[in-house]
Amino acid sequence: MARRPLPRILTDSAPLARMANSTSLARSRELARTAADSASDVLHPLITIGRGLRRLGAAGRARWGETPRDHRGPLAFFVGACVLVVCLVPYGPLLALITVMGAGAWAGRERTPVDTGPGEAERERLRALYEALVPYFSVDGDPSPLYAHDGDWERVFPEYAFDEGGRIERLQLKYPAYFTDGEDQSRVRIEQVLYAKAGRGREYHFVWDELANQLTLTALGALPTDLVAQRFVTSPGETVLGFTDPDAVQRTLPVTAGEERRDAPPVVWRTGPRSTEPHLLILGQPGTGATTLLRSIALQALQHGEVLVIDGSGTGEYGCLVGRHGVLGVESGLAGALATLEWASHETERRLIAANRARQAGRSAPEDTRRPLWIIADRPTALAHIAVAEGREDPQQWLEVPLRHGRAAQVTVVVADQFESAELLSDPVRAHTKARVVLGPATAEEVRAVLGAPPHTTPVESVPPGRGYARLGSAPVLRLQVPATPDPLDDATGQAHRQAVLALLPERTVPADGSGPAEPVTDGRSTDAGKPVDVRKLEEASTSADAGRPVSVSKPAGPAVVSPDGGTAAADADGADGAASDTEQAGSSAEPVGAASRVRSAQRGETRVVNGSAEAVRAEG
Repeated sequence: MARRPLPRILTDSAPLARMANSTSLARSRELARTAADSASDVLHPLITIGRGLRRLGAAGRARWGETPRDHRGPLAFFVGACVLVVCLVPYGPLLALITVMGAGAWAGRERTPVDTGPGEAERERLRALYEALVPYFSVDGDPSPLYAHDGDWERVFPEYAFDEGGRIERLQLKYPAYFTDGEDQSRVRIEQVLYAKAGRGREYHFVWDELANQLTLTALGALPTDLVAQRFVTSPGETVLGFTDPDAVQRTLPVTAGEERRDAPPVVWRTGPRSTEPHLLILGQPGTGATTLLRSIALQALQHGEVLVIDGSGTGEYGCLVGRHGVLGVESGLAGALATLEWASHETERRLIAANRARQAGRSAPEDTRRPLWIIADRPTALAHIAVAEGREDPQQWLEVPLRHGRAAQVTVVVADQFESAELLSDPVRAHTKARVVLGPATAEEVRAVLGAPPHTTPVESVPPGRGYARLGSAPVLRLQVPATPDPLDDATGQAHRQAVLALLPERTVPADGSGPAEPVTDGRSTDAGKPVDVRKLEEASTSADAGRPVSVSKPAGPAVVSPDGGTAAADADGADGAASDTEQAGSSAEPVGAASRVRSAQRGETRVVNGSAEAVRAEG
């Protein structure tokens, strides 16, 4: 039955229209709205308490329903006993009423809802990232693809977090099971896409969970650069290369940064007879902190051992170590480096033979074979160029014996060089340096070529000095920040850093030949400047059968000729008796050629010191 329309008089009548738009009706509506707001304000406390009591009652009923049936009787008895006690206590009912009203008011307060979801800009960033991953995580023929154009990005991003600037700080994503996550090339492609879409200029850490088919991206903060050289709490045989992320290692060391003391996670390199990576190779770009790391290692090694330094660059970065206790030599010339490394090679053999004979005799190894010996070579390839030009042997060949047998002989080799000359490193250096460090900006391919594994973070283009990656043997690749250890003799070094390094240096000692410290030049001439050095005898001494014995340079009255016995012989080769008496007076030296020879000369009335090989001394003199 159809509905009949209303009479026209009721719909289009003028009186009803005038009543709807009349001023009195509008005023009545405004008064009713004002009265409702006033009543709401007056009754707001009661409304809040009522809402809270309702919530408390609902929570009590839920708790009663969750209570097992065998526990409900004791619980009811406990509640009844509490009510009885409250009733018997003076003013108990009043206090109980006030408490219940306060609890109701607290439970019924209006809570501002917290928006935990991403904003509009963050949603657009996640959607753009999802669309960028579609070509890599989707294949034709997948019946239910996780990644598809205009798909649901919330399915693949279960966890995400943004920083204050709206950039991605943490992201967990799912990927299909058919993705080849076991191939490095496939991983690198995904990491490059995430690095580009999440924001360049930061370093990201990637964790691949192959079992759950999940990838977690985390934006890493910069490693602290305020740590300087200091005494680290380590045991003998442990060397601190630098510091890394807190979750990368399971150890911390107390350090001092300015006036603040805190715990920092170190990268500890262990050496000695039981070390699986007894030798270290450092590669980097110029000015990235390789020399700083070598200087830091040398200062730590001098606490329990002796150090030989080969400065292939010849810039005098290790001048602060000259004449210090435990420093056997600092050589920058080719002849001195050859003689020093040859002595180190024969010293390694001597230690092995002495330790073997002691074991066969049932005795412990001699004390001189148990004291660690460190060979620190900075840019040995620079000396290889000079050796080729002069038709002499490569100094790196004398590192083969310490590299092969140094672990048993307590001999540790540390080599540092640059990427441009890494191909000139000898095969023994590449094969036996299991501990590796890469400093400065480097691509993932360069890091993989040096460390044997790609980094789990995205390398950045601009890094502070001393920043890089380290890998000890087959351990994971770690981020590394080397503690600041500048040259204290450099004018550009700050006073605080200079005092920190000088505090770690051992005391100065006189030269091993017993001649005492060199005297200042008087009247524009030096007492030693006119004494020649026989270079031919020096070369014969370096290639003799007894080259493994310590060699030193003394200063006799006549022309100086170096003998392999640690003293000086006469110019005549047949004067054996005179050489023996001179050797007895000078004593046996534990330093190689050039370690203690410091020739002072005068040029234009100025005093200067010539350090290094005999050829350099002859050229400077």
